Amino acid sequence: MEHEQPKMRPIWYFVGLMLVAMGGVVTISGISRFFVPAETRTVLADLHPDFWWGLVMVIGGVLFLLTNRKTTAS
Repeated sequence: MEHEQPKMRPIWYFVGLMLVAMGGVVTISGISRFFVPAETRTVLADLHPDFWWGLVMVIGGVLFLLTNRKTTAS
């Protein structure tokens, strides 16, 4: 009986997981700023950068996950 070695995931897979997790938190905080604006206003607050950058992080993380989802046996 031949034992298969566990397949290792590349580091970029875990980078993708972290980007999705942190981007999700930033996006959720950006969504909350749509409904409850901050007391102190900044010049670019109307553009909601936390929401958009959170989405960029989530999309980047999903791309990392999709491109590195296949595992290779070493």
